[in-house]
Amino acid sequence: MMKDDFAIILDFFPHGKAGDRKAEPVAQAIGDKFFTLLEIVIKEGKTVKPGDKVYIGEGKWDVVKYIRGRIKYSDLTNFAKNELENVINNLVAINEARFVNFFNKAMPLSTRSHMLELLPGIGKKHLWEILTKRKEEPFKSFQDLQERVEMLPDPKKMIVKRIISELEEKDRHKLFVGGLF
Repeated sequence: MMKDDFAIILDFFPHGKAGDRKAEPVAQAIGDKFFTLLEIVIKEGKTVKPGDKVYIGEGKWDVVKYIRGRIKYSDLTNFAKNELENVINNLVAINEARFVNFFNKAMPLSTRSHMLELLPGIGKKHLWEILTKRKEEPFKSFQDLQERVEMLPDPKKMIVKRIISELEEKDRHKLFVGGLF
């Protein structure tokens, strides 16, 4: 099981959520690498705000008391859902090389479909152009990708939309949530 070392806070309830058995400070968060949605209990006397990065890896935690568990997209508050796109946008920007690598390494899923086609905005025409251009030379950045593939929609936006749709469980294929790429 792949585990995140850090989580980004999406929403914070200093006195717990309505309906919780115990009134303790709780946050909704997303893992910074595998995009795991989590409910985290924050240590007494500590506060966090949306956008904060907290350590949840092996070793001593400074802010987090414990992880209550994984949650689904549907469990997120409206505030957390609104925050989600900004947070994912930042994570994709910070890890651009990882996502550009996806365009360089993505493989066929079957004889009729390809991983790249799971991105919104990529059909057969873009697929073949990406495959041809990456053979010539691997893509170096999102900008390089857009300059070399004609009429390609913003690759960063495509990745962000795909991650959100995977979190919403709209497709059985997972590329980024859980760490295939």
